[in-house]
Amino acid sequence: MAHMALILGGAILQAALAAPAESGAAATAAPVHKIPHEAGQPVAVTVYEFRSGAAEIPARASTDLFITALVQNKAFRVVERAQLNQGVVPEKQLNAQQLTSGTGASQKLRAADYIFEGTISEANASAAQSQGALGVAGMTVSRGTNVDVIAVDVRIVDAATGDVLDVVTVRTTVKSSSSGVSGVGSLLGSFLAKKAIDTTYTPDANIQNQHKESLDEALRNVITQAVTQLAARF
Repeated sequence: MAHMALILGGAILQAALAAPAESGAAATAAPVHKIPHEAGQPVAVTVYEFRSGAAEIPARASTDLFITALVQNKAFRVVERAQLNQGVVPEKQLNAQQLTSGTGASQKLRAADYIFEGTISEANASAAQSQGALGVAGMTVSRGTNVDVIAVDVRIVDAATGDVLDVVTVRTTVKSSSSGVSGVGSLLGSFLAKKAIDTTYTPDANIQNQHKESLDEALRNVITQAVTQLAARF
């Protein structure tokens, strides 16, 4: 009887705590605004640095992930700006001093047609949370779920005029769950006592389990979705 009650109670607990269905990364529903550019050519864009309001999501790492996603998309030609002084400028200076071969010092940098300004605009910890427990004869089964939300906003800025032409917003969830079982010895002891069996050496167990989706994977996913939406604008 206790076994059947535990199974039934566990099923009720799982149904009650089931997290609402999520579709993963999702872009805000809005008409796609087409931005003119030369047909058949990748769009020359640049990125300076993401801004992040979440301590667990560094701006520099987000910027690098965004640039990687832009390059891999092939719709864009990414030109360096944020790290010029750490690479391109020193090389040009070496060439100007005739310490390297070639004509790099005299070649102008490629102009960017558009600037992408990215922001981690939302890092909502515990946007949805639930927790519960079920006890039977001293044994407790517990389960909890948690859903965090992160969002990325990317503004498309005309490099010539400074006009903000469009904005892409994408959100995704990071889910975590926990479960546990304790008091197994109490349940077993109660059963043995009813059978008039000595419960002095009744074993006990306490099991805890936790799982959380990777924040890095979620960030990569939301950035890739944002880049896909950006490509659709051109």
